[in-house]
Amino acid sequence: MQREQISVFDIFKIGIGPSSSHTLGPWKAAQRFTTSLTANGILESVEQVKILLYGSLAKTGKGHGTDVAILLGLTAADPVTFDVNAIDSTIAAIKSEQLLHLAGTQFLPFNYENDLSFLFFESLPFHPNAVTFQAFLNTGKAFSETYYSIGGGFVVKEGETGREKEAVDLPFPIEKASDLLHWCLSTGLKVSEVVMENESAWRKESDTKTGILQHFKVMQECIYRGCHTGGFLPGGLNVARRAAALNRRLVAANTYTDYESWVVAIRKGGNGFNYILDWVSCFALAVNEENASFGRVVTAPTNGAAGVIPAVLQYFITFCDGYSEEKIIQFISCASEVGSIFKKGATISAAMGGCQAEIGVSSAMAAAALTECLGGSQRQVLMAAEIAMEHHLGLTCDPIGGLVQIPCIERNTMGAIKAITASQLALQSNPDKAKVSLDAVVNTMWETALDMNSKYKETSDGGLATNIPISLPEC
Repeated sequence: MQREQISVFDIFKIGIGPSSSHTLGPWKAAQRFTTSLTANGILESVEQVKILLYGSLAKTGKGHGTDVAILLGLTAADPVTFDVNAIDSTIAAIKSEQLLHLAGTQFLPFNYENDLSFLFFESLPFHPNAVTFQAFLNTGKAFSETYYSIGGGFVVKEGETGREKEAVDLPFPIEKASDLLHWCLSTGLKVSEVVMENESAWRKESDTKTGILQHFKVMQECIYRGCHTGGFLPGGLNVARRAAALNRRLVAANTYTDYESWVVAIRKGGNGFNYILDWVSCFALAVNEENASFGRVVTAPTNGAAGVIPAVLQYFITFCDGYSEEKIIQFISCASEVGSIFKKGATISAAMGGCQAEIGVSSAMAAAALTECLGGSQRQVLMAAEIAMEHHLGLTCDPIGGLVQIPCIERNTMGAIKAITASQLALQSNPDKAKVSLDAVVNTMWETALDMNSKYKETSDGGLATNIPISLPEC
């Protein structure tokens, strides 16, 4: 059987919040559908389009912006480049004018209420996140395709396995953590160096490094923007944004004009425990408040958990003197391999595994990357990832109102702090004496996911979502 080959740019994707599985994935599915219409030579024959949302995509779709993402995807908007400030006006125009600019080439009549259906009580067997697109042609025929958003912005079409990506000859094939450790110990390479060797099977090393730094720039801009934007989050919960106020309080009288001088200003505050702890929380809050506001983020490995890795990386840059391109590339490369191991052996979809699959995985990725960048051995790197996930096992996904806000945003601060703690534990431990391997915790996470009640898997049917009385406006 063909092994799944996952690149650093599969784990880390530039997109728009608030959810990789409910926003970015459906957006990409819509793009794929219009591409399929073109490939089949029927795009110009389409007279009407209907969309059916199943399972988790239906139950929390409006809160996650699934409807918004799909409509934008059908118009050929690109989540990497689309102006986030134009989202509201674009969707408002589609609804008021009842016209859809399909693939950016032709206008079709489109009634939001009738042509986009939320099938709350229907699910498809392959995955809880399913969407079916139906195109009705002027020939009297119809064309339909079903897609599944399987987490982290990954999308598979009905009949696919998710392994259809063209295979390359990887010098170091990896399915499990034990494979990764084997290659590291037999070659003496760091985890990040193994990753870079494998990435060279897809593209030149210089292109990989450039791409990684582009992704970091998006993270960097997201943190800075989030730390300087106040107000309330959209969606009806009226959650106040906290990162900007916390930033002002922490930076105190130190002045700055841009990201570079901001980092200098933060360092002037010292390195007290509470001070650093507050800043790590601030970094994570900033990213996920941006994510909840349909801002541009990097899936790491998902949107709901997008703040953990940037927060830990910003901690490393600011308080561990890790601000160099080489260290940033090392950090993101190492993190990506841990994320790919979890995707191959378990899941990175909250709809499949609860929040352990998102915050837990991102915390493990960040812990591993920080450990390597602080000089840890290969075994300590994997030990840090294991420790971080071990203490997220069983974490449920129960977003209040179906929004990626409560408890999601604060959970990113917890995941970041746990990652730093896991890294410190691993760096101060002898991994030869560890009782739990990373592979064992991956297997345990997957078994826990299978046993977890579906109401705790991003449906808002259980947990906090049903115990906190709220009143949301009709979407």
